[in-house]
Amino acid sequence: MKNFFKLKENNTTVYTEIIAGVTTFFTMAYIIFVNPAILSLNHGMPWFGIFAATILASAFGTIFMALLANVPFALAPGMGANAFFTFVICKQMGFSWQEALFIVTICGLFIIVITVTELRKMIVKTIPDFLKDSISCGIGLFIAYIGFKNASFLNFLSDLGNYNLLDNGAVIANSTVVPSLASFNNPHALLGLIGLIIMSLLVIKKVKGSIFIGIVTTILIGIPMGIVDLSNVKFFNLHSLGTLKDVAFAAFSQEGIGSLFSDWNKIILTVTAVLALLLSVTFDAIGTFIGAGRVSGIFDTQEEKDLENKKGINSKFEKALFSDGVAAAFSGLFGTSSVTTYVESAAGISVGGRTGLTSLVVATLFLLCLPFGSLFSIVPPEATAPALIIVGVLMMSSVMNINWSNLEEAIPAFLTISIMAFAFNVSYGIAAGFIFHCIIKLFQRKVKEVHPILAGTAILFLINFIIIAFRG
Repeated sequence: MKNFFKLKENNTTVYTEIIAGVTTFFTMAYIIFVNPAILSLNHGMPWFGIFAATILASAFGTIFMALLANVPFALAPGMGANAFFTFVICKQMGFSWQEALFIVTICGLFIIVITVTELRKMIVKTIPDFLKDSISCGIGLFIAYIGFKNASFLNFLSDLGNYNLLDNGAVIANSTVVPSLASFNNPHALLGLIGLIIMSLLVIKKVKGSIFIGIVTTILIGIPMGIVDLSNVKFFNLHSLGTLKDVAFAAFSQEGIGSLFSDWNKIILTVTAVLALLLSVTFDAIGTFIGAGRVSGIFDTQEEKDLENKKGINSKFEKALFSDGVAAAFSGLFGTSSVTTYVESAAGISVGGRTGLTSLVVATLFLLCLPFGSLFSIVPPEATAPALIIVGVLMMSSVMNINWSNLEEAIPAFLTISIMAFAFNVSYGIAAGFIFHCIIKLFQRKVKEVHPILAGTAILFLINFIIIAFRG
């Protein structure tokens, strides 16, 4: 194991990798329950089947990443992708969930193609350094924002006269919604605050495994506070595997591919859905790799040189991109929305995770959830939220590399960072940075300074936004 994962070369140990894997898992374990909740809003898509598909797709992608790329990144169905699956592809565009699963599969195959043909690598190479640093900072702020939400630190106020009610009960409000600080007489917010204080002190004191210790301590404190409920824990239940057959390979059923290609009127809609999903999943992963990998040194200067000079899938970065693409393609076959590399991987990286052994630990814990799901479900979001906030702090260091006195860099950089957090979407932040970078260079008559691939990507993002606007 030590030799396979090259622990000594990466200056890490089995103990550190295990702690990092457990830390990453607990910060992203919410997806096991949230993903079925979102996808099951599609009529006829079974909750337990999605639960099993989520676990198996996450474990498969994470193991593939561990063994091929040997990097500490974990994969699972993306939060933006599952919402896009349900509310846009199915509810707005009118596709059945079986057809949507086939669209997910097509998107994944395209990701593999652009990775193998090195287009994805070329996109990474064309991103200017200041935008790469902006992406790192934006990812940090995005992660911290998730932490603040999960810690119950925020309330959201809205003018109730200005909203639209969707048929699933969800509310789309306008810009009258504003966040405010929660009252700390709320036990959930109080537990989150206690956890943040404990974790901050441990990190400042440089205690080994500080984030993991902080999570476990917060869970224990949550028991007498009544937030961690041990009463419903069941230690063995394989019911979810029995319903997996209802979603696995449904993409290739008569209701999936059979229905999709029997109606040629759906072709344009299908292309639109694939393009939008492709942009989102592709740049979510690229953003995570650049953000967490660049700050931690997992993808070092030599990796960037290899990216520029070597052909094929040789470097860790290229192997990570390929692993992400394969996972995205197989997610539709398992019966879930697009799997992608999770930004929460930065939590494990921050406590010393440096190799695929970290990812292998995460995958093992995912698989353990199949029969022991209720045991893992007792972990409240308030226990893992402080870890995300601390990781956000650590990732903001890249902000010092941006030349804020040069507005040509400062404006795209600021928009990348802020929109990533405020729009709650990694790819939208990257899109804003790309588009404004191109507009500014065009206005300054410095078009030659923009790589054609970067300009083409910005145009695709712009087309995607225009299509979304016209679809309402």
